[in-house]
Amino acid sequence: MGVNHEEKKELDLNLLNRMKKMPGGLVIIPLVIAVLIATFVPQAFQIGGYVTALFYQGNAAMMGLFLIVCGSSININQVGMPLYKGVTLTGMKFLLGIVIGLLVGKVCGVNGFLGIAPFVWIAAITNSNGSLYISLSSQFGNATDTGAISVLSLNDGPFFTLIALGATGLASIPLNSLIATIIPILIGFTWGNIDKEFRRVCATAQPIITFFMTISIGAKTDMKTIITAGASGIVLGLISAATAVIFFLIFNMILPKKERNAMGAAIGTTALNSAMTPAAVAEADPTMARYTEMATAQCATASIITLFLCPFIVAFFDNMMRKQKKGIYSPEGWAAEKVN
Repeated sequence: MGVNHEEKKELDLNLLNRMKKMPGGLVIIPLVIAVLIATFVPQAFQIGGYVTALFYQGNAAMMGLFLIVCGSSININQVGMPLYKGVTLTGMKFLLGIVIGLLVGKVCGVNGFLGIAPFVWIAAITNSNGSLYISLSSQFGNATDTGAISVLSLNDGPFFTLIALGATGLASIPLNSLIATIIPILIGFTWGNIDKEFRRVCATAQPIITFFMTISIGAKTDMKTIITAGASGIVLGLISAATAVIFFLIFNMILPKKERNAMGAAIGTTALNSAMTPAAVAEADPTMARYTEMATAQCATASIITLFLCPFIVAFFDNMMRKQKKGIYSPEGWAAEKVN
């Protein structure tokens, strides 16, 4: 007599795949979780040990690992494109920040527009969130987009803001930071091009790393910061996020057709570390010291606003481009969509 063995069904909520299918899900979901915890139960990230090391202090380490993973997927024949994209994205951020800052200064004076000083506009627009950019590149870009971070990281910190304010004598190019960003990419790039199995394993691990890296980004973000800066910080964030449209359009105009995607919009952000820029500016020019406290809160608030809005903007443009490729925005496509 045969014995029937019923196969036990394992619980499978398929959470990872569901997040991957959501526009920006691998970034937005862990980000919301982390910010809510940081706002209402901040001590949860500060209990020490592995929890604090991973979820609060782990951003830099996770980013380094993520860069190795991304570097592994860069084909040796694609070296030129990451450099081209990095220079282009960095140049666009820098030039637009300068134009907006100088325009505000000329029209509104040193007090700025809506209580936002000219140097704050420059700090917010020229400085992009590198962590969010590479997180988004894993879902909406390709290896060359991720590789662009090695150049894009130049706008990390007060360097471009100080240049824009004519304080070049008090600032230096952060070569160590640039080299530290390039090294993990080179490790992954080299290993991935001599070991196909390493490249395959890295591709599998990328979504997991993205999820936990984004938690460590949000863990330092408290919604109470918005109250400190008030409406001015929110306006700064909204305008910074709106620049994503400009970057998206210009970036795709100058890219080869096969490289066009939504990643130009991914630099429409303000980095959280831009909140440290006002203090650096005040040190370079003591007359700016009176703006430091409010400027710090404004930049921090702008970083929160763009952190939430940018993934949705990138997802919108990504969806639009996919529809364009299918012909939905052509007359024939519209007819087909109505029929369906």
